[in-house]
Amino acid sequence: VSGDVSSSCCLPLHLNEDNARFGLLAALILLYLLCGAVVFSALEHPSELQAHRHWDQQLANFTEQNSINLKSLHVLLKQYEEAFAAGIRVDKLRPRWDFSGAFYFVATVVSTIGFGMTTPVTVAGKIFLIFYGLLGCAATILFFNLFLERIITMLAYIMRWCHERQLRRSGVGGEEARSEDDSLEGWKPSVYYVMLILGIAALLIACSASALYSAMEDWDYFESLYFCFVAFSTIGFGDVVSSQRESYKAQEAYRLGNCLFILMGVCCIYSLFNVISIIIKQTLNWILGKLDCSKAQCPCRGRPYRRRAPGKRFTNASVETVCDSETDAGRRLSGEMISVNDFMANKVSLAILQKQLSETAHGNPRQSHVRQNGFSGGVGAFAIMNNRLQETSVDR
Repeated sequence: VSGDVSSSCCLPLHLNEDNARFGLLAALILLYLLCGAVVFSALEHPSELQAHRHWDQQLANFTEQNSINLKSLHVLLKQYEEAFAAGIRVDKLRPRWDFSGAFYFVATVVSTIGFGMTTPVTVAGKIFLIFYGLLGCAATILFFNLFLERIITMLAYIMRWCHERQLRRSGVGGEEARSEDDSLEGWKPSVYYVMLILGIAALLIACSASALYSAMEDWDYFESLYFCFVAFSTIGFGDVVSSQRESYKAQEAYRLGNCLFILMGVCCIYSLFNVISIIIKQTLNWILGKLDCSKAQCPCRGRPYRRRAPGKRFTNASVETVCDSETDAGRRLSGEMISVNDFMANKVSLAILQKQLSETAHGNPRQSHVRQNGFSGGVGAFAIMNNRLQETSVDR
């Protein structure tokens, strides 16, 4: 069966496959949200009720002991809430809107962390924030994607170097040398190693930063780890925020270290989230493949295709069926199919990330990432948009 016949078999199902993947992911996310709501409600709601009872008792005791009208006290507390939103605290904190405070604020804006400790209160400041954040957040997301590309490039070279050393230790010379070359040519760096390395790097950064925060902020170590995850993942609740006191020992060095740790942590966690999202996508493909190709009426059941070299069309035979793979347009974009051992019965490509790993490890030029219509590949969310634009232009 030729590659063209296989393509014509599954290409009409392209939109259906994409919609099915999207619907399945939406349903799983909704289920994930429902489960999370149940767990957090069970864990936190009793504490919330207890805090309300404790606060009401404190108010009653205070008004009784000091002969203060409860209504007047409520007015004062409401005024304090407004002052709190403007950055005023009972304990002295660093100035919110001097240059260093404003720089800290804009860094949390463009990184999308948004702790909420500092917010603009003037109409002009809120209007400026809308336009400033629109451009700044977009530029920072681009920076994170380019950072991820460079991390992938570096890791691919490192993994290739380690693989070469392992082959050399197994013996060199004559037939073995030729076998080594053949083995290198067919070797593909695994995206799971990338996920493991990024996870270890993020953990090391978080543990090191937590040791710093425990010493400087008087937090316990677990609370410091909690802050690291909330900050690095850009969730940014704002309940715990670093570098907010009026003064510290070695203040300038600490603030510089704080910024560097947050920058490195955000970059690593963003990269890790992108890699995990690829694994999730492949899991969805596997689930849909099992659902679709288990049906006897599957039109492309049992029609395998072969991995292709760059620039060549698909031919018949080899490791996966057309239904178990991604769509034909997705295969055109991903280039060479890359197997992932021990993950699933039907081997699937890891698309852009795996392709970049393979090309970098084998020293292929990056021009292969530039498509004929000018859309570049990229990774992460950047790749999703570019791939869809490329795919649409090809289908036309």
